[in-house]
Amino acid sequence: QVQLVESGGGVVQPGGSLRLSCVTSENILSFYAMAWYRQAPGKRREMVARIDSGGVINYDYFVNGRFIISRGSTKNTVDLQMNNLKPEDTGDYFCNAEDTLIRSGYWGQGTQVTVSS
Repeated sequence: QVQLVESGGGVVQPGGSLRLSCVTSENILSFYAMAWYRQAPGKRREMVARIDSGGVINYDYFVNGRFIISRGSTKNTVDLQMNNLKPEDTGDYFCNAEDTLIRSGYWGQGTQVTVSS
């Protein structure tokens, strides 16, 4: 019933920027929160950034001021602006919609980010 589609990934050099977008099948404010996760090769999936329906934002420690999560220009979109990218940021980035009733929430298929010189 709920669909999420990510876009904006690509290949950039260290220090470069990318803007990821997640488009959902409904208003993102209908979810408890929206979040971006990532999974690097050989590592567990980890949360990057999160914004709840009240606008409260959380970032993981490795972001260190480099990324910004925000509601998009449309009511069904959430964005992740990533600046000063590092090679360790390489991985698959996933959009997640938290639901108060469904424990795992809803997930997109991911978009690939590669940071390499």
